[in-house]
Amino acid sequence: MPFDNWLKEHTTVDKPLIPASTVIPIRKSGTGIEILMMRRNSKLSFAEGMWVFPGGKVDEADSEGSDSDYAAAIKAAVRECEEESGLELDPENLTYYSHWLPPVEAPKRFSTWFFLTETTGGKVTIDNGEITDHAWLTPNEALIEAHAKKIEILPPTWITLFDLSQFLEVNTAIESVKSRGPRAYATKIIPTSEGLAAVWEGDSEYSGESELQNPHHHRLVMTDNIWKFQLGIVSD
Repeated sequence: MPFDNWLKEHTTVDKPLIPASTVIPIRKSGTGIEILMMRRNSKLSFAEGMWVFPGGKVDEADSEGSDSDYAAAIKAAVRECEEESGLELDPENLTYYSHWLPPVEAPKRFSTWFFLTETTGGKVTIDNGEITDHAWLTPNEALIEAHAKKIEILPPTWITLFDLSQFLEVNTAIESVKSRGPRAYATKIIPTSEGLAAVWEGDSEYSGESELQNPHHHRLVMTDNIWKFQLGIVSD
């Protein structure tokens, strides 16, 4: 499966990676694709109060009968989506979208599979326990809400919304992801003149080459107002 060696390279002895799985349900709307987002209870110990996609840890039951970690993650994504939203998904229709690892300094290090899927029906129901609210939003609507501080999101959510904002059709989004394959993000957090930035492989500072004359950026600068994604060579 993709990223096996990559995961081993980023595993630490003192903080083993905890398997987790997230699904990004998308549907067609009059203004483009809409994504199901859910607000986690502010009293939870992880991502409290954040707006996220349905998901959670891969349980032992998900691994039973699964021939790989990937297969267990598929099961977990389907199960978590039904538990948190009431939507029943066909595991055959899940597309491996991305894989995320938090910084090594994180209290818990989740190794999270992100899957993309279309949903064409079903009523969203939440338990008002772990999940306290939900909304179908276009990627741009969600980013605007986040920049206006009406909702709080984490960098993986921001990057996902930013990436999916380029698509107007559900089929186009899914076929594009299938064609390019999943993307991997092992996050580091660094200070910059504009504020903290999440950086990933391909960024000069990620690999300790910040003194290059024309450094390369692959980062999300998290300023106090609008977060900014920067990708490419920085010229003088």
